[in-house]
Amino acid sequence: MNASVSLLRPAPSNPATRPELTEALRAAVTARAEAARNFLREAVAEFGTAGELAFANSFGAEDMVLTDLILQAELPIEIFSLDTGRLPAETYALIGEVEKRYGVKLKIYFPDAGAVEQYVRTHGINGFYDSVELRKGCCGVRKMEPLRRALAGKKAWITGLRAAQSVTRTGMALREFDEGNGLEKLNPLLDWSENEVWAYIRLFDVPYNALHDQFYPSIGCAPCTRAIAVGEDVRAGRWWWEDPTTKECGLHVSER
Repeated sequence: MNASVSLLRPAPSNPATRPELTEALRAAVTARAEAARNFLREAVAEFGTAGELAFANSFGAEDMVLTDLILQAELPIEIFSLDTGRLPAETYALIGEVEKRYGVKLKIYFPDAGAVEQYVRTHGINGFYDSVELRKGCCGVRKMEPLRRALAGKKAWITGLRAAQSVTRTGMALREFDEGNGLEKLNPLLDWSENEVWAYIRLFDVPYNALHDQFYPSIGCAPCTRAIAVGEDVRAGRWWWEDPTTKECGLHVSER
């Protein structure tokens, strides 16, 4: 794997982040947003108001829609994020902007320092490029273990996954049992289109990651994310050296 192509570089402005806000699109987004709010309210009523329900925010466009829906409606849903230690500078800037805009302090989970040190000493600073096994091992240390801590004691968690994002996500349901973590998993934006996500962001002036304007529709760790070409799958820039039918970090892989 040639690591030299993994650096985040500026690209021309991405038109996908600025859809034409037609009356039809505005109406569709308004309806979608109301349905998502109702779904979230029902989840709170079912699972509880004392931290039993949590939203995993990775600060992608979809997650910013959910952040806005949750905070504007003042829903008692815990919002947390995983800081892998290898995130792009633009993601950290967005975290600060979100906290300032909404007047909140987000719950950030970090990987175990000892486990990260052991991985790097054994496999190298960028060992994840060498094989799928090593890449998944890095994700396990930097994402999966902190996620387990974040979800401990929860009854359900919320994600910003959309079925149209990749072939690995087409079989998801609006609500499903996450056997790997032992709780319910809710995907309120499952049927939203990319156009609808960006229309919501534009209509309600929601902050978002600046890399989206540079053709990064899906943003993870900096070394594992690249810009995509026009016409590529929206997740083509994630772990681009792997088979697209199997590439996931493990956070959203069904155990069934």
